[in-house]
Amino acid sequence: MKELIEIIVTKDKENERIDKLISDETELSRMKAKELIESKAIYIKDKEIKPNYRVKENDFIIVEVPDDEVYEIEPVFMDLDIVYEDDDCLVVNKPSGLVVHPSSTSKEPTLVHGLMAQIKNLSGINGIMRPGIVHRIDKDTSGLLMVAKSDLAHNSLVNQLVEKTTTRKYIALVYGEFEHTNGKITAPIGRDPNDRKKMAVVENGKHAITHFKVLEKYDGFSLIECRLETGRTHQIRVHMKYIGHPLVGDPLYGPKKIIGDHGQFLHAKIIGFKHPKTNEYLEFDSELPDYFINAIEELRKNGKIS
Repeated sequence: MKELIEIIVTKDKENERIDKLISDETELSRMKAKELIESKAIYIKDKEIKPNYRVKENDFIIVEVPDDEVYEIEPVFMDLDIVYEDDDCLVVNKPSGLVVHPSSTSKEPTLVHGLMAQIKNLSGINGIMRPGIVHRIDKDTSGLLMVAKSDLAHNSLVNQLVEKTTTRKYIALVYGEFEHTNGKITAPIGRDPNDRKKMAVVENGKHAITHFKVLEKYDGFSLIECRLETGRTHQIRVHMKYIGHPLVGDPLYGPKKIIGDHGQFLHAKIIGFKHPKTNEYLEFDSELPDYFINAIEELRKNGKIS
């Protein structure tokens, strides 16, 4: 059975090549997306498209993922930390080291496997490999995620992300000390032309804005709060490197000598949104993981992290 993925083009993605958009929005490579477009497995109703077609706002794209790109997902019980749940949506506190959803290149258990074992209903808009998933955080980033249990909730939460009405605040430990207490980074993010595994600030990248506030200063390090105005891939990690303050423990964007074994010290601490049905504003807070707290205490006491 083929997996169907439906994508509605938002204003910020207008004028992108469709093969690039598909690659960014799914687990398919750009080359595979091109092949599927040419074989009519990716299409927009009533439109003749080619791989170089420039998408328009509200284009409704249907992606038919071939059988060989899809595999059965078996639920795996993980005793996930569900901090809120009702009939429409939930908020889960994801641990560091857990990938959000499976892909054609990775078969390890993911948050989706755990959700399927613990939650009866999840929205099906994103297909069988990403049920309920509205947004993502990196494997080694811990913290709060919104999850949709119905298609109505999914559409509402996605629209709130697009309209920038959600609250998303992160705590990060970075290298260096700041002369100022807060700031705003406005710099476009796209694929690093020299390394496809990385993102970078590039001239033709997607609009990206990160606000930050310094919470504590140590000898050679700082603890900051970041608030996302946009949600680009690796946004905080890329923006902080761009201004000369890469995240501690970051294997992609930090120094070669990596501190710790949990990846980047980044935690999605606060998330807020309007409930999809009641329109009531809900906000949730989560504690930092133990390893993060221990690192802060070491810096306060000794000025270094072991």
